[in-house]
Amino acid sequence: MRVSIVGSGYVGSVTAACFAELGHEVICIDIDEEKVRQINDGYPPVWEEGLEELMNKHVGKNLIATSDYDYAVQNTDVSFICVGTPSSDNGEIDLSIVAAASKSLGESIASKNAYHTVVVKSTVVPGTTEGVVRSILEEYSARKAGETLGLAMNPEFLREGRAVHDFLNPDKIVVGSLDRRSDSIVSGLYRDIDCEVTSVNLRTAEMIKYVNNAFLATKISFANEVGNICKRLGIDTYQVMDAVGRDFRINPAFLNSGAGFGGSCFPKDVRALIGSAKDLDYYPSLLESVIEVNELQPLQMVEILEDKLPEIKDKRIAVLGLAFKNDTDDIRESRSIPVIRKLLEKGADIHAYDPLAADNMKKVFPDITYASSAQEALEGAQACLLMTEWDEFRKLNTEFDSMDRKLLVDGRYLLDPEELEDVEYEGLCW
Repeated sequence: MRVSIVGSGYVGSVTAACFAELGHEVICIDIDEEKVRQINDGYPPVWEEGLEELMNKHVGKNLIATSDYDYAVQNTDVSFICVGTPSSDNGEIDLSIVAAASKSLGESIASKNAYHTVVVKSTVVPGTTEGVVRSILEEYSARKAGETLGLAMNPEFLREGRAVHDFLNPDKIVVGSLDRRSDSIVSGLYRDIDCEVTSVNLRTAEMIKYVNNAFLATKISFANEVGNICKRLGIDTYQVMDAVGRDFRINPAFLNSGAGFGGSCFPKDVRALIGSAKDLDYYPSLLESVIEVNELQPLQMVEILEDKLPEIKDKRIAVLGLAFKNDTDDIRESRSIPVIRKLLEKGADIHAYDPLAADNMKKVFPDITYASSAQEALEGAQACLLMTEWDEFRKLNTEFDSMDRKLLVDGRYLLDPEELEDVEYEGLCW
């Protein structure tokens, strides 16, 4: 099938490359000419494991990029909207980019003779595809959705750093549609993937995405709340959760205590669901607590540090890990950000290191010192905060010998204190 993808971020780039891998003809649409050039040169605009290899394999064959909506729409049968949907702290979602993409698609569809299907893959609150996207498409295309225009919602469930694998090996595929024809077209794109397609209406598909992420975020905050209690009782929370997770009704995934969740999905989606609930005159107290626990969790690392090192001002502190999780360069809602901000308020001299995310973090904190290795960040430090679960950090040992004081606060349960010689080790929740 011929597919166009609007937006070349994490979701758009992965969707484009993976559809090409499935044998479809794909055209990426992006208003950023630099991203268009990058893709056509075979380089993805974002880092994802395996993504560059797929782009190199398919660019120039069945994958190209353009900034021309008319060209892309005329030469494809289905267009996916994969643009950003940021939200404010109160949960209000910004649909301006989705609206702009819908308008441009509608204008291009207006001059096309054949039937065309538009699919929303961006994460949007229930009612958006039908209430916002549909109305804009119908206005600018002069077509009626469900008759001469297809409309569907196909949420993504991709883990950053594992997005290519997750796309090609999903545990679920959800297609929300306005009519049977739209459902058949979108479901057909996944025919070569061994996974059942769940067909629902548009609002249900939108809600499934939010509930999926909100539940996982809730598990993390629950584990962190329990971890905080366990630490005060001298109990190893990881032993507790290992046993609890063996219950088939619970599952061990996302029960690891630590510094909290970040990224482009969990914080934003939970806040958006909270905002949507309040618009319906319902106060979602559980979800509010999920966010509250997550906001307070990383700051406890600074409290632990101050307990061990009462005077932080002018002290050199190593921060290892800047990305919100390992295997990505994404710093959005990274738990390192509030920690670094708090340390700066207290006058600390911060030396930070991350295998991939340093350049992105420099845009947020341009004045801290960025090291080229964990060893360099640790040299002469009075303390170290471990913030991201990179595999290379799990191997640290003798590198701590270069610190002025071998004080380590582990926010991700990465290291075994019994294997660290003469290191003052303190876990966040254990």
